[in-house]
Amino acid sequence: MIVSAFALLALMQQTQQQPSQVQVPPSPIARLVVHPHDRTMIAGDTLRLRVEALDASGRPVPNAQIRFAQAGAGFEGVVEADGLIRSGSTGVMPVGIAAVVPGAAPVVERVQIRMVPGPAARVEVAPANARLAVGQRIRLTGRVLSTAGDERQDRIGYRSSNPAIARVTEQGQLVAVAPGQARITGTAGSATAAVPVTVVATPIASVQITPSSREARTGDVIRFQALPRDAAGRAVTGLTPTWSVSPGNGQVNAEGAFVGYEPGEYVVMANYGNRSVDAVVRLTARDVRRPLTVVGRLPRTAFNTEEVWVHPNGRFAYLGTGGGGDRLYAIDISNPARPTITDSLVVDARRINDLMTTPDGRFLVFTREGASTRRNGIVIASLEDPARPKPIAEFTEGVTAGVHSAFVYQQPRHGTHVYLTNDGTGALHILDISDPSKPREVAQWRTPRSEAGRTLHDVDVRDGLAYLSYWNDNLVILDVGNGIKGGSPSNPQLVSQFKYDLNALYRNVEAAGGPGFIRGTHTAWRHKNYVFIADEVFPAMPVAGARDAAAGRAYGRLQVVDVSDMDNPRSVAWYEPEFGGVHNIWIDGDRLYMGAYNAGFRVFDISGELRGDLRAQGREIAHLHTADMQGRVQNSAMTWGVVVKNGLAYVNDMHNGLWIVRVEPQPRGVAQ
Repeated sequence: MIVSAFALLALMQQTQQQPSQVQVPPSPIARLVVHPHDRTMIAGDTLRLRVEALDASGRPVPNAQIRFAQAGAGFEGVVEADGLIRSGSTGVMPVGIAAVVPGAAPVVERVQIRMVPGPAARVEVAPANARLAVGQRIRLTGRVLSTAGDERQDRIGYRSSNPAIARVTEQGQLVAVAPGQARITGTAGSATAAVPVTVVATPIASVQITPSSREARTGDVIRFQALPRDAAGRAVTGLTPTWSVSPGNGQVNAEGAFVGYEPGEYVVMANYGNRSVDAVVRLTARDVRRPLTVVGRLPRTAFNTEEVWVHPNGRFAYLGTGGGGDRLYAIDISNPARPTITDSLVVDARRINDLMTTPDGRFLVFTREGASTRRNGIVIASLEDPARPKPIAEFTEGVTAGVHSAFVYQQPRHGTHVYLTNDGTGALHILDISDPSKPREVAQWRTPRSEAGRTLHDVDVRDGLAYLSYWNDNLVILDVGNGIKGGSPSNPQLVSQFKYDLNALYRNVEAAGGPGFIRGTHTAWRHKNYVFIADEVFPAMPVAGARDAAAGRAYGRLQVVDVSDMDNPRSVAWYEPEFGGVHNIWIDGDRLYMGAYNAGFRVFDISGELRGDLRAQGREIAHLHTADMQGRVQNSAMTWGVVVKNGLAYVNDMHNGLWIVRVEPQPRGVAQ
């Protein structure tokens, strides 16, 4: 049983703030001694806490009852009532301990369990091989991973097989000394990785760079190439240049791809030992900013507003509810300036979190979480009359714990399927709904992780590939009909996985709100050669002394993952709002639309190649703070997501209902 941090806080407050008219005798317990003293465990293991309740003389209190409760990190592990800790992932788990003697005030203590990666099993060193000129210097970088793929913070020690050819410091600074070959080995614990280094004998007389100069906008990626030549003017091929850029308000990677963040002049340099060459780049402002118009509004205050979906005909929309909500609204949006509710479908759900129609618009699938009967799963409704959805079937087998997200996808070879998440086990369930009145399960898939830390949060399917937002396991890609791994809906096959260190990425959230905070890979969207993934991040505790929700905030990062090499996905760009989080996204053309929780509604330019910090490059097109003085939570934005249809953005805010927004053209007279 998981008890939230807020429930534990309430218990502590009740303990500390007993009403003055009720005289509760003090507890005979003077202190609690918690064992073991070292509360560090490897992710995936178990640990049992034991507690001694001692009186003022240090003697055990015989009739003390000890209770344990989880106070955070609900997705990373489980605390049993008897003190057994089941770790499912890395992170910090706060545990509340209450010692109770009948008739006396309880004694409450809080401890932290640090769940760390297993021993070093693999070292990755970049570049994987290097071909250098005499005198050239490069910096090696590396990662240390456990067997489970969790990133460790070990320092990698480097050594050279032949320092007379290639010398390397313990910190990875590599110097090409003389012509020849050497192997550089990086070591962390018992794990090693070796990379070959070749130092060429041919002296470099000159270096040519292309382009030698360039004018562009902030955020444009310019790919430079450097060509060294010998004294006879012959090209010396295959060498690894060292790239740098000045000033520092931009970046250039090891392949020579440059991006600048601010208007002005930059110098990009390629170095080969004692020879170097540079190019000048002149950047102007990106100037993509546009005004917004709120075309229409449909405030909702009875319940939280959750997912929105627009019917393929563009004339109706559907809106889910949460926070005790038990209904789904059908809305006539044929006149976007006057959205009108045509029906409300009431079901036992308490939370309708996700909804989506079949491509032909004949059926609607929506999820249930929190049903009073514990029979959650999904509901399928007929849209014979789009204004009045009618339930025709449900599916609950194996998913009664709740379904957070569901994705409807149709393939000519395989038919129509629903890909849904299982709140209880973290598994992906795939249902055949070729006959929507009789949904049937055809497959399940899950990551090889303990259920204590396995959470599947969202699914996106494109071109026969399923992009799974697997929280602690990050981005997982499955073949469900594409064919690259022989997969199908009934036989999903793993393509690749992109893992990153959530704890390191969001260490500031722990510093601000304490351990046990919420963080994980929340949603994914494939677009061109990128997968955009958004992390959901909230602090463990509210702001101390704050009076209302306006003081709270979300955190999180949107990462752009390059999947042009599907077997080796890599993060190449990112966006973080200045104040707020990231949640659901929608991509239409070269624009990314985002619900950014308390950071409101955002629109971004994602044209061209993407590298580096997207916000710093001036790629934000528009922003709307979706707060409302008459909202369910007054004057507080909590933008969930957006659907784009026919040039309009249908924005759903948890606190304030539906907003219909248009991004206007750039005003005349504004430079582009």
